[in-house]
Amino acid sequence: MLFAEKVGPWDLAVLKNNVPAMKWVTQDQPIHSLTYAGEKYQGHDTEVFAFYASPITVGDAKPGKKFPGVVLIHGGGGTAFADWVHLWTKRGYAAIAMDLNGSRPPDPEFDPKTGMAIGNGHRGERKRLPNGGPPHGHPEKFDCINTPDTSDDWPFHAAASVMRAHTLLRSFPEVDAEHTAVTGISWGGYTTCLVASLDDRFKAAVPVYGCGFLHEGESVQKPSIDKLDPEHRALWVKEYDPGSLLPRCRVPIFFVNGTNDVHYVLDSYMKSYNVVPGEKHLRIQVKMPHGHPPGWAPQEIGMFIDEKCGRLEPVVGSKDRVMIQRSLPEIGAPKINGDAIEVVSSLMNGKLKKAELIYTSDIGLRSKRAWQTIEARFVETGWNGSGPNMSITYHITAPKPPADANTWFINVTDERGAMVSTPVQFSP
Repeated sequence: MLFAEKVGPWDLAVLKNNVPAMKWVTQDQPIHSLTYAGEKYQGHDTEVFAFYASPITVGDAKPGKKFPGVVLIHGGGGTAFADWVHLWTKRGYAAIAMDLNGSRPPDPEFDPKTGMAIGNGHRGERKRLPNGGPPHGHPEKFDCINTPDTSDDWPFHAAASVMRAHTLLRSFPEVDAEHTAVTGISWGGYTTCLVASLDDRFKAAVPVYGCGFLHEGESVQKPSIDKLDPEHRALWVKEYDPGSLLPRCRVPIFFVNGTNDVHYVLDSYMKSYNVVPGEKHLRIQVKMPHGHPPGWAPQEIGMFIDEKCGRLEPVVGSKDRVMIQRSLPEIGAPKINGDAIEVVSSLMNGKLKKAELIYTSDIGLRSKRAWQTIEARFVETGWNGSGPNMSITYHITAPKPPADANTWFINVTDERGAMVSTPVQFSP
């Protein structure tokens, strides 16, 4: 017997335990397409379009094996991306990417040289589904709160559709249901924050750009929220701003953003990071470009999900192909000690290559600020374990940032080029 578990408008017991009805649209290509049942919209049943693939469908594995799963959430102006799905199958995952605009993209094409899916979702005509859910326009994202019926609210549909896709993915026989992850870009990062706070079945979550506290600071979404009357503005923040839900998050989460993102500003990003009570990590790149391919490009996303889903890799140069668990560097909060900044970092099965202090003294819009970088020093201070499973601890020191610096953090990079950041520090 299922016990009701309601959070805001979402019935989590239903979303997590009832496999949605689905039907295959095509299964004659490496990337399959399907539709599955969504939430009711404007009084009628809906369906959601998705691409799905696994190492089996793309010819990299034989039937009978199981793979970890990943749910891929597009951003504003996006759709289900077949090329994104294909990238994850090559990593060894069963992957599903749904369209959250009530439509479907063109069928994928494949590069004759590489066999990889070409990103038709980035161009070409998208077709509205006859019984699709709400489009992802600003009225459906914000003004929807003015009606008492949540079934016309895009944020409600988006998070529900992702959780339904997750339940469907876990039901496939080739998927290891206990090792699944979610990542999303821009509005997909926003939605990732929601579902990571609602769906505790995930082993890892990576929101790229997207965050909460959109009603504060310089967020480009703030004007749309401010247009609401005070009662509905407060209701939107309570129900749909990730900042209100992230205190529930118990899924290990890795926040990925840039210093100058205009859509999800660094202040709001760090507030979102700070309210997460559980395991959390951060990667802040100076002037990271905003977009779908730039958003799925950082190698650290796959490394983090690999770690949390128990994926192993061989030791480089090992004759015996010893398999180890690789992790991203761990880094603590920086502390000012006299004229220096100090921070401790550690790394399992690898070594640090670089540490940098990054700061800005500019004022004005964050999206316009210039950043300065100073090399930091690091020394090994401790070792734990032996052989291929050894953890090394580092003590990092950097000069104290100039007196007029208002925002700063430290990045560390390991020998693979994998980068993580300390929590960003703000001065008055």
